[in-house]
Amino acid sequence: MRDILTVTLNPALDLATHVGAIVPNVKLRCAPAHLDPGGGGINVSRAIRILGGQSRTFVVLGGHNGEHMAKLMTEAGLNVIIHPARGETRSSLSVIDTGTGEQFRFMLPGPEWNALDITSASASITAAAQPGGVAVLSGSIPPGVPDSILLDLSRGLNARGVDVVVDTSGAALHIMAGATDSAAHVLRMNGEEADDLAGRPLAHLGESAEFAAHLVEKGAARIVIVARGEEGSVLATRDRRMHAAAPEVPVHSLVGAGDSFVGAFTYGLALEEDLTQALSRGVAAASAAVMTAGTKLCRREDAEALLPQCTARAI
Repeated sequence: MRDILTVTLNPALDLATHVGAIVPNVKLRCAPAHLDPGGGGINVSRAIRILGGQSRTFVVLGGHNGEHMAKLMTEAGLNVIIHPARGETRSSLSVIDTGTGEQFRFMLPGPEWNALDITSASASITAAAQPGGVAVLSGSIPPGVPDSILLDLSRGLNARGVDVVVDTSGAALHIMAGATDSAAHVLRMNGEEADDLAGRPLAHLGESAEFAAHLVEKGAARIVIVARGEEGSVLATRDRRMHAAAPEVPVHSLVGAGDSFVGAFTYGLALEEDLTQALSRGVAAASAAVMTAGTKLCRREDAEALLPQCTARAI
């Protein structure tokens, strides 16, 4: 199995709870909170471990929240590489209104970085990556950090012989999509993000696959994946377009579906599986994740049970 390094620049201590009803201007008595170490790369590493694989988890941590997160990650069996952060690692809060079933997510910004923080973390990430391995850059970007950092990191890691998987959003995604040197091996986005990049709704699977292939052709990445929610995901390379359908499952929470997909897909890459199998793995894990409540990720037994229903096919 190839080495996997996940990178989380802006982690969060995730608190998940529920309350009978969310109404304004009153004290809401919530259920006891469930705590998880959160942030894209951390969640990807957690998913990989749940599914039976191993990875190394590079994370920038600081303050009391950072200490608590480090403890939780170690207890979860993750192989953690801690880079010290300036200030306090942020928190996030997820609250389910049990009356309506709606979920409310509150995300704090995290500590602000300066130029020295950026240089130091970038050098540490590049040094930690193993040539021939896979690196996952996932999650939000800290305040004070330029949106181009993921592209810069991808280029540095690619030059070191590392295949880079990028799962981001907003301005950082636009910058990655505008690249022409295929610094990223894999670029993943959801349907809404793909619509935004395309400047129009991508109404059906074929349009998503065509747009993904366009991004590959112009050099945004060697593989582009567009997640289409309950329809599953499409994938394009220079010579292949495929789709893995998502099975119908009970939906309890959408939190963690994307990270579970990336974890499973990256695990497949590290095992050097064919892309059809890796894509099927990803969709099965994402479908398993929506079956769990709060900030929980997929369950291995669910992902394995759903895998035969997620066969990837050419489109």
